Amino acid sequence: MAGPEEAGTPTRASGPGPEPWDFRLVAPGCPLRVAWEPAAGRHPLPHTDNALHSPLVPVTTAQGSQAEAKRHTAWETTLLQPSAPAPVMAPWPPFGFHLLLPPLLLLCPLPSLPCSGSHHFSAPNTTFNHLALAPGRGTLYVGAVNRLFQLSPELQLEVMAATGPIVDSPDCVPFRDLAECPQARLTDNANQLLLVSSRAQELVACGQVRQGVCEKRHLEDVATVLYQAEDPGDGQFVAANTPGVATVGLVVPLPDRDLLLVARGLAGKLSAGVPPLSVRQLAGPQPFSSEGLGRLVVGDFSDYNNSYVAAFANAHFAYFVFRRRGSRAQAEYRSYVARVCLGDANLYSYVEVPLACQGQGLIQAAFLTPGSLLGVFAAGLSGAHEALCTFPLAELDSSMERARRLCYTAGGRGPSGTEEATVEYGVTSRCVTLPPDSPESYPCGDEHTPSPIAGRRALEAQPLLRVRQPMSAVAALQVDGHTIAFLGDTQGQLHKVFVNSSQGQVYHSQQVGPPGAAISPDLLVDSSGSHLYVLTAQQVTRVPVAACPQFPDCPSCLQARDPLCGWCILQGRCTQKGRCPRAAQPRQWLWSYKEDSRCLRVQSLQPAQQPRQEQGQVTLSVLWLPTLAEDEYFHCAFGDYDSLAHVQGPHVACVTPPEDQVPRNPPGTDHVTLHLALMFEDVAVATTNFSFYDCSTVQALEVAAPCHTCVSSPWRCHWCPQSSRCVHGEHCPEGERTVYSTQEEAIQARGPGACPQVEGLAGPHLVPVGWDIGLALHVRNLQYFRGLPASYNCWLELPGELRRLPASLQETAGDRDRDGGTGLIHCRAQQFHPSTSQWELPVPIYVTRGETQRLDNALTLHVTLYDCTVGHPDCSHCQAANGSLGCLWCGDSQPGCRYERLCPPGAVQLLCPKPSIEAIEPLTGPTEGGLALTILGSDLGRTFADVRDAVSVAGRPCSPDPSHYHTSARGTTGPVQVAIKNRPPGVSAQHFTYQDPILLSLSPQWGPQAGGTRLTIHGQHLQTGGNISAFVGGQACPILEPMCPEAIVCRTMPQAMPGEAAVLVVFGHAERKLLTSPFRYTANPRLLAAEPNVSFRGGGRLIRVRGTSLDAVWQPLLSVWLEAEVEVKALGDSNPRRTCGAPAADPQSCVRLAGGLLQCSTICSVNSSSLLLCRSPAVPDGAHPKRVFFALDNVHVDFASASGGQGFQYQPNPHLAPLSREGPSRPYRLKPGHVLDVEGKGLNLGISKEEVRVHIGDGECLVKTLTLTHLYCEPPPRAPQAANGSSALPQFVVQMGNVRLALGPVQYEAEPTLPAFPVEAQVGLGMGAAVLIAAVLLLTLMYRHKSKQALRDYQKVLVQLENLETGVGDQCRKEFTDLMTEMTDLSSDLEASGIPFLDYRTYAERAFFPGHGGCPPQPKLQGPGEEGHRATVCQALTQLSNLLNSKLFLLTLIHTLEEQPSFSQRDRCHVASLLSLALHGKLEYLTDIMKTLLGDLAAHYVHKNPKLMLRRTETMVEKLLTNWLSICLYTFLREVAGEPLYMLFRAIQYQVDKGPVDAVTGKAKRTLNDSHLLREDVEFRPLTLMVLVGPGAGGAAGGAEVQRVPARVLDTDTITQVKEKVLDQVYKGTPFSQRPSVYTLDLEWRSGLAGHLTLSDEDLTSVTQNHWKRLNTLQHYKVPDGATVGLIPQLHSGGAVSRSLAQSCPSGENVPMLEEGEEGGMRLWHLVKATEEPEGTKVRRSSLRERERERARAKAIPEIYLTRLLSMKGTLQKFVDDTFQAILSMNRPVPLAVKYLFDFLDELAEKHDIEDPETLHIWKTNSLLLRFWVKALKNPQLIFDVHVSDNVDAILAVIAQTFIDACTISEHKVGRDSPVNKLLYAREIPRYKQMVEKYYSDIRHSSPASYQEMNSALAELSGNYTSAPHCLEALQELYNHIHKYYDQIISALEEDPLGQKMQLACRLQQIVALVENKVTDL
Repeated sequence: MAGPEEAGTPTRASGPGPEPWDFRLVAPGCPLRVAWEPAAGRHPLPHTDNALHSPLVPVTTAQGSQAEAKRHTAWETTLLQPSAPAPVMAPWPPFGFHLLLPPLLLLCPLPSLPCSGSHHFSAPNTTFNHLALAPGRGTLYVGAVNRLFQLSPELQLEVMAATGPIVDSPDCVPFRDLAECPQARLTDNANQLLLVSSRAQELVACGQVRQGVCEKRHLEDVATVLYQAEDPGDGQFVAANTPGVATVGLVVPLPDRDLLLVARGLAGKLSAGVPPLSVRQLAGPQPFSSEGLGRLVVGDFSDYNNSYVAAFANAHFAYFVFRRRGSRAQAEYRSYVARVCLGDANLYSYVEVPLACQGQGLIQAAFLTPGSLLGVFAAGLSGAHEALCTFPLAELDSSMERARRLCYTAGGRGPSGTEEATVEYGVTSRCVTLPPDSPESYPCGDEHTPSPIAGRRALEAQPLLRVRQPMSAVAALQVDGHTIAFLGDTQGQLHKVFVNSSQGQVYHSQQVGPPGAAISPDLLVDSSGSHLYVLTAQQVTRVPVAACPQFPDCPSCLQARDPLCGWCILQGRCTQKGRCPRAAQPRQWLWSYKEDSRCLRVQSLQPAQQPRQEQGQVTLSVLWLPTLAEDEYFHCAFGDYDSLAHVQGPHVACVTPPEDQVPRNPPGTDHVTLHLALMFEDVAVATTNFSFYDCSTVQALEVAAPCHTCVSSPWRCHWCPQSSRCVHGEHCPEGERTVYSTQEEAIQARGPGACPQVEGLAGPHLVPVGWDIGLALHVRNLQYFRGLPASYNCWLELPGELRRLPASLQETAGDRDRDGGTGLIHCRAQQFHPSTSQWELPVPIYVTRGETQRLDNALTLHVTLYDCTVGHPDCSHCQAANGSLGCLWCGDSQPGCRYERLCPPGAVQLLCPKPSIEAIEPLTGPTEGGLALTILGSDLGRTFADVRDAVSVAGRPCSPDPSHYHTSARGTTGPVQVAIKNRPPGVSAQHFTYQDPILLSLSPQWGPQAGGTRLTIHGQHLQTGGNISAFVGGQACPILEPMCPEAIVCRTMPQAMPGEAAVLVVFGHAERKLLTSPFRYTANPRLLAAEPNVSFRGGGRLIRVRGTSLDAVWQPLLSVWLEAEVEVKALGDSNPRRTCGAPAADPQSCVRLAGGLLQCSTICSVNSSSLLLCRSPAVPDGAHPKRVFFALDNVHVDFASASGGQGFQYQPNPHLAPLSREGPSRPYRLKPGHVLDVEGKGLNLGISKEEVRVHIGDGECLVKTLTLTHLYCEPPPRAPQAANGSSALPQFVVQMGNVRLALGPVQYEAEPTLPAFPVEAQVGLGMGAAVLIAAVLLLTLMYRHKSKQALRDYQKVLVQLENLETGVGDQCRKEFTDLMTEMTDLSSDLEASGIPFLDYRTYAERAFFPGHGGCPPQPKLQGPGEEGHRATVCQALTQLSNLLNSKLFLLTLIHTLEEQPSFSQRDRCHVASLLSLALHGKLEYLTDIMKTLLGDLAAHYVHKNPKLMLRRTETMVEKLLTNWLSICLYTFLREVAGEPLYMLFRAIQYQVDKGPVDAVTGKAKRTLNDSHLLREDVEFRPLTLMVLVGPGAGGAAGGAEVQRVPARVLDTDTITQVKEKVLDQVYKGTPFSQRPSVYTLDLEWRSGLAGHLTLSDEDLTSVTQNHWKRLNTLQHYKVPDGATVGLIPQLHSGGAVSRSLAQSCPSGENVPMLEEGEEGGMRLWHLVKATEEPEGTKVRRSSLRERERERARAKAIPEIYLTRLLSMKGTLQKFVDDTFQAILSMNRPVPLAVKYLFDFLDELAEKHDIEDPETLHIWKTNSLLLRFWVKALKNPQLIFDVHVSDNVDAILAVIAQTFIDACTISEHKVGRDSPVNKLLYAREIPRYKQMVEKYYSDIRHSSPASYQEMNSALAELSGNYTSAPHCLEALQELYNHIHKYYDQIISALEEDPLGQKMQLACRLQQIVALVENKVTDL
C-alpha cells in the first residue's frame, strides 16, 4: 500500500535544490517549453527568460491507483488566465476551481475524447475506478481519475464532468491558501465511492483529494453539481485519501430520509480519526456529516486495519465484507462479514463473524444473492488455485444471531464455557447477561446492549469451484432456480459458472477487457437480468448474459453455435439445456456442437394439394423424429385444424380437414394455402405448406369466360355446361355432358376450345344514342344444350345500369346434326340513353342462357355508343365528324349536332356561320416568322382543307399546319383573320406584333469550364415569342425566370475544353447570334490554401483563399450547411424571384434547402486570379455546421480540401465584460498613458489580434495583446470625439468580425492643475515645507517610475510572447502553403515521369546486400587458361543448387555454420542473403525453411526471455526473414506505400533546400534533428537563376536551340550546393543514377555576350582571415537574381570538396560533407565557424564590428532556435501522417505475407503457451515494423533511385525514431531532460501507438491466410528475379563459405542418421571434388 509520502507526490528531478516543474504553452502545433523552479521559502512563481509573470497551471503526473499500480498521465494545457493568482493556491469553488481538464476540453471537442460503441465504452488516457447503475432508469455512471461519465444503457456517452486534477496533499486538510500546505502538489483525483440515491435523484461521488470529501450531482446530468462543501470539517471526510485503499458504501432508504453507510480502510496519517464504518446523512444543512449518527468506534484503528471488499443490502440488513487482523494481539488476517439493521442509525446492531473457505486464503470479492453470499477466496498456503465459496444466507444470519444472543444473554460464553462472542475494536463495552428475551425484544439493539459484537466461530464452506487465474470480481444471477455466477479475473476475462449446491462449472469464458487489465469488483447486472456491465481500468463493456432468446427458429439457433443455447424440439424454442425438460433423451435437445444435431424438416408430401370438398389422407416424410411417451402423440395442424398423426418410422400420416374446417379462399383466388405443421402439443416440430382448391370458385375468377377459366386452371376441374358449374372429380354428375380439364389428355372434349362461347358481333359495333338498332352475335358449341328448352338474353353494361335485351337463337342451317352447334343470337332493338354524355362510350356485351347461365366470350366484346352532340360544339366540328356516323348540324330552335335521323328534314344546315376568334398567343414574334402561333376560337373550319388558305396574320396569308398549330407569315402589326370559303371572315380583337430581337452584350464575358456562371444577355425586344432558348457554344443555357425585354439571364452548362463559345438565342425558328463578344470558358479554379480555419459564430472573419484562375468566377460564395436542433428562421428563399428592371439580388444570407438543412453564405471578393477574400458566414444560434465549402459557380470545394485537410470550425461568440465595474452605462475613467485591459471569455478562439478593431469614439485603440481572457489595447493619447453626436463621451466598441461589442463610454481624466494662490503665499508655503515636499516628491517619483517601468516590462513581455507565438504559427502556415503548392506541382510532374522506383532486381540486391553498396557478388576476371574449368565449376555449382533443395542438408548447413565461433554476424547475414538469392526461384521452399528456423528460434528464446526474439539480426533466420519481407512487400511498396514515402522524401528535400545549409559542419536552418540545427541567424536571399540547357549550353558555337530553365537557389549557397540544386531542377524527371555527377561539371556565370566566369568553391578570390578561409558563395561573386548560368564539363580536377567517383554499382549512400581540414594551416568555413576553436589560435585584434558580432552571439540563447524544429515539424506533419497511415492502415487489404507471418507467430505463441500479449506484440513489431518499415523509412535509396543528403538522412532518422517509439508497448514518457527529438513528437506518439495496436487487432480479426493462397502468391513472386549468372555467383560465394568449414559440415552430415541414408555427405564431397584444385571463379 502506498504510504502518504508517495501518494500524490510529483516526480522529482534528481539532485538538490528546489523542485523543477515542467510546463508547456501550447500554440497550434508549436508548443513552447517554460521552466518553473520555485525558490526556497516562498511561493513558486513561474518565470521565463523574458520575465514572463503570467501564472501557469503546472503539469505533473500524480501517482497511485488500485493494487499499488502507479499510473502517470501527462496533460498539456494552454495559458488561460494571465491575471489570476497562481494555481498552487487551489481553493475549492466558488473561490476558483483550478482543474486541468476544462481548458483541455475547450481545445479538444467532447466527441473526440471517448471512444464509445454499442458494446463497450472507453476514454483515452483515462483510468476508470467505479461503476454505478440507476435502478429504474438503467443509466450508468462511471467514476474515473479526474472525470465522471454518464452513459446510456447501451453505453453511449451522455454527459462528462471533470473532477481534477487539483492542487492538494494527503497530509493536509482542505485549505484555501497554499501557505497552509506548502507540500501541496497537483494531484489526480481518483474516484473512491460512487453511489445512486434514487429518492433524491442524486449521484454521490467521493474522490481521493481534499481528504475524501463527497459531492452530490444530478442523476440526469452529472455535470450539474448539487452540493459541494466549501469548507469541509473533519466530520465530512468520507472516502480514503489514497487510491489503493478501498472505500465501500450503501445508500439506505428509510421511510423519512436516506442515510449513507460508508466503510473505509486506513489511509494516511490524517485518517486515523475517521472511523472504519460510519452512518452519514445525505440531506440537511451538513450533507455527508456523521454528526449525531452512529460510528464504529475503534480504540486504535491501526491494530485492526480493516480492508473492505464489498457492501450489500437486502430487505432487512446491510452486510459489509472485509479483511482484518483476527484480534488486537494477532497479526494474522481473516475474512469477515458484518451485519447492521437497515433502520439502525446508531450501529447498535453491529455484528460480525469470520468466514472461511476450506483451504483458501482471504476473501477477494463477494456478491449477495437472495439466498446466499458468494465469495472468491485467494489461494491458500497449500494450493495454487483460487476458489469460489457460497454461504447460505440463512446460516449466515443464524451464526450472527447466535453470536448476538450469547453476547446479550450469556456474557459471550457458549454452552461449553468457551468464548464464542465478544466486543471488538478495543472499546469499553463488554458482553453482558440480559434477560433471555432481550434478543427478541431488541432485534436491532439499543443503548444498553453491547456493541460492536464479533463472533469467534467462523462460518465455513466447501469450495464450489477452483480456478487458476486470480479473481477480482464476482456477481450472480438466479434464473429458474439456478444460480449463474460471473467471475472476473485479473487478466480481463469473464467466466460464466453454473452453480449448484455442491459444485460449480465454468461453461464459458470470454475476454471482455484489454488483456492484462483486471476486472473491477463493480460487476453489475441490469434490472432485466439480460446484460452484465463489466468494468476494467480502461473500458466498460456490456455483455449479454445469454443470447438464446434472440434466435427465433432452429436453424438460426444452431447456426449461432452458442454453447449456452440449443434447440428444444418439443418446446420449439432456443434455450439453455437446463430449460429443456427432455434434454437428456435422444433427439430432444439439439446442440450445435453435436454432429447429428439437425433441424427437423418435411422431406416430401403426398399428395401436394387436394380439393377442399374432399377429406383424405396426407403422408409427410420427416427424419429423426423424437420418441414420445406412450400417452403422448403428434398431431398435424392444417392452419387451425388439428388431426391426429400416425407415425410409422419416418412417415407421418394425417387426415385433411373437412370442407367446413378449411378457411375460405382469399378474395379473388380459387384456393387457400395453409401452414401444415407437425405438432407436439402447441409446438411446431416441422412445417411445410399445403393447398386446398375449390373448383366452384374458379369460374368466378374470369366472369367473361367461366368455362375457359375452369378447364384451364392448374387444378383438376371440369365444366358442366347445362348447370354452369365448375366441379372436381371424374365428370359432371347425373349424366350431364362435360367439358373436361386440359389435364385430361385422353379425352377429346377438353380444354377451352370445347366451351360454349360467343365468337363476336355479326354487324357494326357503332350504335347512335337515342335511336333503335338491333344487334346480332355469332355463337358455337351449343350442342350441349340441344333438346333443352331455354331463352337467351343479351346484356349491356351501361354506366350505372345493366341493360337486358331479350334475344332469340337462329341456328345455322345444316348444323343441326353436327356436333359444332353454331348459330346467331339476335338481340331486340332498343334506344340507349347513357347517364353520362360521351362522344364514344364502349359498352361490354355478353349473352346468357336463361337469366344466369353465361356463355363464354371468346374475345373481349363490346359495342360503341356515340353521341353527336358531344365534342362538336359548333358547326365546323360537327361537319368534321366521320361521315359514316351520320352526324349533321341541326339548325332548329336548339341548334346543335345530332344523328341524321333525329333532325327534322327542314332543319338540316349545310353551311356554317362565320369563324369566331377568342384569343391568340403569343402576341409578338420575330420578323422572320417561324413562330408557333395558337388561335383559339370556334367554327374554324370543318376539315384542314377549309383552313388551308383561310388564315392571315396582320394582313398576310399563312398556311396552317395539319399538326394542330399555325405558323405566321412576315408582317408588322395587325389582327389575325380567318376566312373560310364563302363565309364572312372572323377577326381577332388582339393584335399580333412583329419585332426584331437584337443581342447587344454579355456580362460576365468569361466563366469556368465547369459551368454554373450566371450569364446575362443584354439586348432589345428579347421578349419575343413564347418559345425562347439560349445556347453557349452549342450547350443549352437554361433561362432563369422571368424573361425581360432588355435582358435574358441563364446559367451556363459544363464545357469539355476551355475556349471561346458563341452565344445564340433562338426565338421560335429565328436565331440571333452575338458575334461581337463571345463567351470565354476558362480553366476551372483551383484552391490551394485557405486560412484561417476558425471563426466565431457571428461570422465576418476574413478568410484568405489562394489558388489559380479565381477571377473566372463572377460571384464566388463561402457557404455553410447547418443542421438545426430547434427551428431556426431562414432569412430568405432558396430560389429568390427576380423582377425585370431591378438589379440582380445578392444571395440571401441564410436559406432553407430541400433536405431540411439551412445554408448560410457570404459573397467573396476576387482580389486577383490567385486570391479570394471571403468573410465567414454567420451561424444562427441553435444550428450546428455540417459542411463548409466554397461555391465557385459549379465548382464546389470543401474547406478542408482547400486548406490541406483542416476543416473549418466555429467557436462560440466572445464575451467581454463592461469597462466600468459599475455597469455598461457608467463611464470608465481612463488615465492618460495607461493601457486598457478588458476581461472576457473565449476572446482568441476565433480571431487573431491583428483582426480585432477597437474604437474609442472616432479614434482607434491599438490592440497589443489578445489572450483567451484578456484584451490589451493602447488608447489614443488624447480624448477622441464621439462617433455619433448623440453622446457626449466616446463609446468603447470592440469589433471582432461581425461581432460588435459596446462596452460603455470612456472618460479621459485630465492631469490635475494646482489652484492659483497668491505669490506671497506660495513663496511662504514653499519656504516653510521645502524639506518635507522634497522628500515626499522624491519618494513618489521613485515609486511611480518603478511602477510604470514594471508595467511597461510586463506589457512588453506579453507583446513579445504573443509576437513569438504568432510568428511561429504564421511561419508554419506559410511554409505549409508553399510546400503544398510545390507538392501539387510535383504531383503533376510525377504523372508525366512517374516515381523513380528501382527496378526489382536492383531493389532486391540493395535489400539483400546493404553493406556491399547494394551490389550482389561480382565475378572476378578470368585469367588465361581458366576458361577450360568453367564448365566443370558450373556443373559443380548446379549440383550444389540441387543439394540446397534438400531440407535436411540446408538446415544442417545453417546450424553448423552458426555453431562456428569464427562465423561472424556479418558472415551470417551474407550467407543468408546468398541463400535468398540462390533460392529466389523456389520461394515456397525458402518460406518453409524460414518457418522451421523460426520455430527453432522461438523454442530457444522461450527458455530464456521470449521478448528478446527477433530483436536484432544475429542469426541467419532473422536475415532470411528480412529478405523474405523485402521480396513479398515489393508490390505493396509500389502500389500503396511508395507514393507517400516518396512525397515525404521530396517534401523534406524541398524544405531543407529552402534554407541555408552549412557545407562544412552540415548544420541546416530547416531540420527536425537538433544535432543538425543551425543555431544562428544567417541572412539569406532566394535567387532564381536561368540555367541554359541544350546542345549549345556548354559554350559550343552553333545554332542549336538552347532552353532556359529557372532554378531556385540561395545567395548563401556554395558553388557545389548551387550545382546540386541546379541539377535537381534541370533533371527533376530523371532518376539520380542517370544524371551527370556534380563533380564532373563546372558552373559558369554568363553576363552579356563575352562575359563568361567559371565559379568554384575555392579560388584566388576566396576570403582568408586569421587562418580561416571562407568557401565562395553566390553572395561572394555578387551574382544577381535572374542571372544566366550554364553547366559545362569540368576541364580540371581540384577544389576543396572531397569527391567520390560514381561507382559501377551505386549504393545510394551519402556524399561526404565538407571536412574542415587543415590546408596549409588554413581552416575552411562556410556560414559559421566551428565552435571548438583552440584558445591559442584566437586572434587578438579584430574589427569593432567583428567583436560586436561575437559579443551578441555569446549573449544569444541557442535554444531560441528550437522553434525552427517546430516549424519544420508542423510543415511536414501531413506527409508524416500520410506515410504512417499508408503503412498501418487497413483500408486496403493487408498484404498476404503480413497476415501469413502474423498468423504463424500467433501459432508459435500458442504452441509454447505464451499468453502474454506484450510478448506477441514485440514479436510482430520486431518482425515487420522495426525490421522492414523502419529500414524503408530511413533509407529511401533502397526503394527509389534518389540521392539522400546528410540533412535529409538526419530528418528521416528522427521520423524513423518516432515510428520506433510508436511501436513500443511501454508508456512513452518525456521530461525536461528528454532529447528534443523525442519531445517533438511527444503528442503524436500516443495516437501512432493506437494506430499500431488497431493495425495488429484488425489483422488478427481478418480472415486467415490459407497455405494454398500463400503458396500461389509465392510462386508468382518466384519469377520476378531470374538472373541466372547472379544465382551462380551466389552459389560460388556460398561454396567458399562451405569450403571454409568443410570438415565440420561433413561431420554434421555424417552424424545424422537420415543424412547418412540420403548420402548427403557423399554428394557434398563430389561437389568439392569437382571444384577443388581448380579455378573456382567463373
